[in-house]
Amino acid sequence: MTNRIFYTKPSITQLETDYAADAAATGWGARCYDYINRFERDFKTYLGSDFAIATSSCTGAMHMGLAALGIGEGDEVILADTNWVATVSPIVHLGAKPVFVDVLPDSWCIDPEEVERHITPKTKAIIATHIYGNLCDMDALLEIGKRTGIPVVEDAAEAIGSVYHGRRAGSMGAFGTFSFHGTKTLTTGEGGIFVTSDGALYERVLTLSNHGRARGQTKQFWPDAIGFKYKMSNIQAAIGCAQLERVEELVARKREILAAYMVRLSALPGISMNPEYSGTINGAWMPTAVFHPSTGTTREMMQQAFEAANIDARVFFYPLSSLDMFEDRPENANAWSIPGRAINLPSYHDMSEADIDRVAATLLEMAAGRTYHNSTALRRSV
Repeated sequence: MTNRIFYTKPSITQLETDYAADAAATGWGARCYDYINRFERDFKTYLGSDFAIATSSCTGAMHMGLAALGIGEGDEVILADTNWVATVSPIVHLGAKPVFVDVLPDSWCIDPEEVERHITPKTKAIIATHIYGNLCDMDALLEIGKRTGIPVVEDAAEAIGSVYHGRRAGSMGAFGTFSFHGTKTLTTGEGGIFVTSDGALYERVLTLSNHGRARGQTKQFWPDAIGFKYKMSNIQAAIGCAQLERVEELVARKREILAAYMVRLSALPGISMNPEYSGTINGAWMPTAVFHPSTGTTREMMQQAFEAANIDARVFFYPLSSLDMFEDRPENANAWSIPGRAINLPSYHDMSEADIDRVAATLLEMAAGRTYHNSTALRRSV
């Protein structure tokens, strides 16, 4: 049996180990925030934003950012139906209503025309999720935001290394959020970060992030509001500092892997992958293959083929509106159609050329019908 190919795992070197060991040995008392402060400083410099707050998760960063915008009961927040549940959970926790709209068929990111069509007097924010490292049409979204006065928020959880016409993903909206989960290009194990160039918004989130204790409050243990506890640990931040020193290398390897898949699968008709348009850079967090409906290729066929080849198969996100806790929105045709004919491809940093060959060959053989031409896998509408 061949070794199993995992869909992702982090790239950890001696540098990360050394920094984490130093934080564990010395990062206490007066030094308990040393690596956190350093990580926040270095990350905002890398991104080109003025402020950053390290958090325990991207979800927590989104929760605090939306709360600081004043979003609450009766408000509406527009977001792409193609999303992980982490993007919608903070909206629901704040008592607001998520409004799911369709995505573009090529980038799989939120459709600006659909955003515009769903704006109401209750709309208080628009979330632009850069899915799998693909970039939203930020010019169109920011123009809508400027014209309507509705803040555009960037969910850049999956988009470190992605660049939109000279601006890094996460640096363009009212605020941005990133994930450093163990599956991400840059990891702290668990973790995230809130970034913004709005000083007033930063101060509100900073207060919320410390149990509601304002930075200028002189009374000890005196909260000025009900806040949150979404802090990153010093040891996590130490790993993040090491990863950030290597970020260009980490992103470059992800981009190499995506390019390698594109070369190997280029002869396969009816397949599309993560796009990279003129003036942009795709951080390529998760190489994804989407088959045209005319091919008859289904998610289940690909899952079976990968399982037989001892390869992890990670499915494309189901539309949020298909989940039991929400009302179905099948009119979001792309968000409902794409997952049933798509698959995420393995892309960990130390994949060998032979690993990439094996993944690509599995898809090519399946598409050619040599292995699964009689597949009876059930097709799902989503």
